[in-house]
Order: sequence, then C-alpha cells, then structure tokens
Amino acid sequence: MHRFDPNARWTWREERALVRKIDFRIMLWTCLMFCALEMDRANIKQAVTDDLLPELGLTTNDYNIGNSLFALSFLLAEVPSQLVSKWLGPDRWIPIQMVLWSMVASSQFMLSSRAGFLTSRVFLGVLQGGFIPTVVLYLSYFYKSHELSIRLGFFWTAMVFADIFAAISAFALLHMRGVLGYSGWRWLFLVEGLITLIFGLLAFGLMPAGPTQTASWFRGKKGWFTPREEIIIVNRVIRDDPSKGGMHNREPLTFRLLWKSLCDYDLWPLYLIGITNHIPFATPSTYLTLTLKGMGFTTFETNLLVIPSQLLHVVNMIIITYVSEMVSQLALVAVIPQIWSLPFLLWLRFVDTSTVSRWTVWLVMTIFLGNPYAHPIQVGWVSRNSNTVRSRAVGSAMYNMCVQGGGIISSNIYREDDAPQYNRGNSVLLSVVGFNIVLYLSTKLYYTLRNRSREEKWSKMSEHERFQYLSTTNDSGNKRLDFRFAS
Repeated sequence: MHRFDPNARWTWREERALVRKIDFRIMLWTCLMFCALEMDRANIKQAVTDDLLPELGLTTNDYNIGNSLFALSFLLAEVPSQLVSKWLGPDRWIPIQMVLWSMVASSQFMLSSRAGFLTSRVFLGVLQGGFIPTVVLYLSYFYKSHELSIRLGFFWTAMVFADIFAAISAFALLHMRGVLGYSGWRWLFLVEGLITLIFGLLAFGLMPAGPTQTASWFRGKKGWFTPREEIIIVNRVIRDDPSKGGMHNREPLTFRLLWKSLCDYDLWPLYLIGITNHIPFATPSTYLTLTLKGMGFTTFETNLLVIPSQLLHVVNMIIITYVSEMVSQLALVAVIPQIWSLPFLLWLRFVDTSTVSRWTVWLVMTIFLGNPYAHPIQVGWVSRNSNTVRSRAVGSAMYNMCVQGGGIISSNIYREDDAPQYNRGNSVLLSVVGFNIVLYLSTKLYYTLRNRSREEKWSKMSEHERFQYLSTTNDSGNKRLDFRFAS
C-alpha cells in the first residue's frame, strides 16, 4: 500500500527497462527452478533406457502404474499446496517443496523393488504438486496479464530445455554404470536429485515475497528495486488488473472462498481443456524412449535422438504463444496443436511401422512431438479469466489438477497387449483429437456469447446507472458486469 499511487506517472522507457530487470531477477530464477522440477519428474524416461525395469523386475504395465500414481498424487496435492502457499507465501513454500522432493528424488538411488518404485513415484507427486500454479501466482505479482502469457511461454520453454539437458546429462551419467558396482540409472537419480537440493537452498534467498519486499541479507539491504521502480511495478500491475490489490500474498484462503472459487463455472471449460488437450502427445512422448530402444537404437543413441523433437517443440511453443497475443484469439490459436497431430496419428494408426525404416519412424515422431504446445496460453487464459487473486490461486491449481488427470489417462492408453503397434491406443488418440477440436471451438463460442450478453446489458445502462453499479455491486471477479472474458 505504501507504493500505491493513483497519480503515479512514468515513461515507456522506464517501464521497458524495469520489465527487463524483472525478467532477469524474477523470471530467470523461476525458469531455473522449473528446470529442476522437470528434471526430477521426467528423468524416469532416461532411467528406463538403462534397464531400470528388468533390474527391478518391472513390466511396462508397472511403468504405466508408476506414471499414473505420480500423476494422481501430483493432482491431489495441487489445491492443498496452493492453500499452504497462500498462507506461508510462495517465497517460503516453493523452496521448502524443492528441498523435500530433492530428498525423495535422490533416494531413488537405493530402489530395489516394485513397491519402492511405486512409493517413490507417489512421494514425488505429492511434494511436487502445486509447484506450477504457485509459481504462476507468484509471477502475477510482477507482470501484467498479457506479459504473463508471454513469460509462461518462456517458462515452459525452460521445461523443454530441462528435458534436453536431462537427455545430455543422461548420456554422461548412464555411462557411470559399474562405478562402485551400481547401475547408471541409480547415479542419474542421485546426481540430479542433489542438483535440485542446491537449487532449493538457493531459492530461500533468491525469491522475494513481492515487488516491495526484496531487501534481505542475501539480496542486499537496499533490495533489487528502487522506490521509484517499486511504485511503477505496483501501480502498473494494479491498473492492469485491480483485483490484484485485494489480497495479501500471505493471506490464507478461507474454505468459503475456496468453495466459491471451485464453483466458478465460467472456468470449467478451461478445466475440461486441461484434461484432454495434451493426451494425444503425452502418450507417444512417454513411450518414445522405449520405442526407440525397441527399434534397435542403443541407450545412448536413444537419449540423444529425443533432443531434436524438444528443440522443435521449444521454437513452436514460443511462436504460438506470441501469435495468440498478437491476434488476441486464444481458442483459435490453442487448437492448432490438435490439427497438427492429426496426420501423424493417422500415420501411426494405419502404417505398419515394423516394415518402415527406423529412421523414418524417428523423423515422424520428431516432427509430431515437436508440436506447438498450447499449455502456456491456457495457463495464462485461466489466470486472465479468473479476475481475482483467490480465483487465480484456486483456478491455476484446478487447471493443473485437470492436466494431471489427463496425464493419468494418457499413461494407460498404450497397453502391453496392444504392443508394439498400439493400433487400439492410436485409435483412441485420434478420437480424443476430434473431441478436442470441438471443445476448443465450443469454448470460444461460450465466452463470446457470455461477453455479448454482458455487453448488451452494459450498453443499455446510463452513465449514472453504471456508476451506481460499480459503487454498490457485490459481484466480484469474473462475475462483474464490466468484465469481459478472453477467448
């Protein structure tokens, strides 16, 4: 409040320079933390190329169960984690999460049974759940709505770079097979878990509570921003979205507010999109390393051959995120990945890949999985259409829960009795793509009609009636008559 000033003015030059400073001080570190998350939750893909399954006596169905348990645990932890975050503050809760899950991640070095494997997946999911929506809420303290969507594109780019780093580091760490008599996958889990532990400890010092709370022994007595810069940050963000001024960053959500947020039916279309949108890509992606290994590529070739698809994925994701903001058509741009997937899934469904060159299969899978990921658009979409801090906190968690629910579904589409062509599984994926295309267009129509209805009511009101409404209404967030949904 001490930096809030309705009369504050600043130049575009000042604002652009300040946004670059926020990018360097805040955004860069959140990207690095996300890399640590992705490294510890996705390195199972590299571990299975080093005979983790046979050494633990596991089948591919056990692998599916492990992935499903991880996704379910991740899902169930989302809202509780958000509640803790709103109580403690993201600057405290995120470092605690990282330290705790790093201990579980590194302890996988000692896995010796199916029960241990499944248990470790559950604990990782519980401790990592809520990290992403908490970070999204944290970033919303510093950025305007349209800026946040673009930054989320770079945020998920960090995830892909983590996958690339994981593939490269796996090439080195899996070569440690035999060191002290242990398998390479054990060293992979241990080393990458310890890296996350270092990141978690650093996060305690590198995450300020908010724009006006950056001074500390670690960040300096004067903090990262001058009083002038703090005024600009606070006022530009609140002018863009006044709802951000209505809740303190350590103010807990009551159960009444939680229930009110969960009942916000205007966000339900986006939750449904969260469940189904990534299934057509997640299923083949989960099995990519196993597929390449089964086609005769070595462990080390397999881990290197996944890198091109990830690089293409990064480029396309950044492009589609920028395009969505340029044309202001979120649904019509976010549906592009579904259309992208159609020819590749048709090829996988109707071509006998066992009769095709393994390099042809690799090329098809590389272009297919290099899709333009719409997830950053959709996370920003939920945040934008929430229009209150409590809805944004719960909405982000609910959306991510739905994404994890989709992960559970995707982990069980390819089954052992359908291997190696997975014709039944690919038919299911094609059906999901058709459903998704209809869902995106329906969501666009829903928000368009909601906005049109409100605009008709608003335009019929006189200036005095509008003033009276704004002064006396109990409507809040996206239920306000003057609010328009992004579509």
